[in-house]
Amino acid sequence: MKTLRVPEATVTRLSIYSRFLERLDRNGVTTVSSGEIAEGVGVSPAQVRKDLAYFGEFGTRGVGYNVKDLLRYTLKILGLDQKWPLILVGAGNLGFALCTYKGFNDRGFSIVAVFDNDLMKIGKMIGHLEVLPMEKMPEVIEKHNVRIGIIAVPPRAAQDVAEYMVKNGLEAILNFAPITLNLPEKIEVRNVDLSVKLEILTFNLGFKAAQNL
Repeated sequence: MKTLRVPEATVTRLSIYSRFLERLDRNGVTTVSSGEIAEGVGVSPAQVRKDLAYFGEFGTRGVGYNVKDLLRYTLKILGLDQKWPLILVGAGNLGFALCTYKGFNDRGFSIVAVFDNDLMKIGKMIGHLEVLPMEKMPEVIEKHNVRIGIIAVPPRAAQDVAEYMVKNGLEAILNFAPITLNLPEKIEVRNVDLSVKLEILTFNLGFKAAQNL
């Protein structure tokens, strides 16, 4: 890897490239050009080449990239050449949806336990997982060597849950609660606020409408 200062947008596109390459591989395609990747994912060929250049030299000029090799490289760069056990806190509607989402397994992620502090939910099943009390978290983290947690609780509980996760050794958190978490800088946090995404859509629709006036 040429540099550790890789833009997050590049990492996002790399994930998209890897999915496109998986489709090509399933369809028996053996080589692909930067132009074909660009057309397949909706960016420019120059952007594809620039993104890949952060991580080394790939492909052959005039020939393109070997699909299997480039797929293997991209998955390794993304850390997806290994399995990632996850834990989830929050057994509500969102937690249920996340626990039963098959796309996680397709990319090497597996929710190994779900937790809640609601006595009405503890002991119930979500798919093949029993909802566990919070005090079981340290045992599960140690048993499965978990490094990533998912928060799907109301905003008022999110900070306490995050601190408990960090206290028990988690290094990264995917936060679905619409609140900014205050955690040590070394902890990787990504927030997923669905309302914000919708507001971006409504802004863009309104902006387009204003342009047409």
